[in-house]
Amino acid sequence: MRASSTPPVALAIAGTDSGGGAGITADVRAFTACGVHGAVAVAAVTVQNSVGVSGFHPIPPDVVADQIRTVAGDMGVDAAKTGMLASTEIIEAVVAAADEVGIGSRAPFVVDPVAASMHGSPLLAEDALDAVRTELIPRATLVTPNLDEVRLLVGVEVTDDATAREAARALLDLGARAALVKGGHLEGSADVVDLLVTADGVERPYSSPRRDTPHSHGGGDSLASAITAGLARGMALPDAVALGKAYITRAVEHAYPLGAGHGPVSALWSVADWEPT
Repeated sequence: MRASSTPPVALAIAGTDSGGGAGITADVRAFTACGVHGAVAVAAVTVQNSVGVSGFHPIPPDVVADQIRTVAGDMGVDAAKTGMLASTEIIEAVVAAADEVGIGSRAPFVVDPVAASMHGSPLLAEDALDAVRTELIPRATLVTPNLDEVRLLVGVEVTDDATAREAARALLDLGARAALVKGGHLEGSADVVDLLVTADGVERPYSSPRRDTPHSHGGGDSLASAITAGLARGMALPDAVALGKAYITRAVEHAYPLGAGHGPVSALWSVADWEPT
């Protein structure tokens, strides 16, 4: 049997989800569906299911950093993304390791500034927001906040296109090279519009029909991971975001109920819908 060619490597630096809907589980599913090998650096372990998060336990910062260094030193990292990082100390350790191995310089770095679960449970210590602003975002190839995270990070209440642009530019002012302001939490809109604004002048909306479903657990993680996969494959940023938008749109279309709460978005279509031609 002929060996397959080695795919690009994408690294997720994030927390686990014991229910399998979000976090690193969703990251690796998206990486695989989008054609890259998924590696992980676990930053926290959550205790959660479809109903909510009942606890989380940060991994020692030096262990998080060592996971990053070990993966990069052996197989290399073509792009990386963050998710739940839990504390200032973990953020500082991630930044130090990323600088050492070229994540954010040689390899694209997608920062998904996870502050809370979709159920509203906090996943980031309050004092860690400053570290996100001053340490993580200035190293970001792309930062991908939802509207709640935008409000926490830059104090902008997004209600329309104009305030979405204002928020994106505020994130660029913090040092990000590009910002994708996600519109999934904007109520009253028939479409979900995510706005990409870059430091070199690109301004592009990505729109998809809004689906009336409670089953969207892991959607933000999955979108950021699909974009990271596109960047790992060498795509230009607008094309990588288009890949991410196409992936999450179909993942939400195929989301399924699971447990008593919010079911996850689905990557199963990537193989289950395939038929030989």
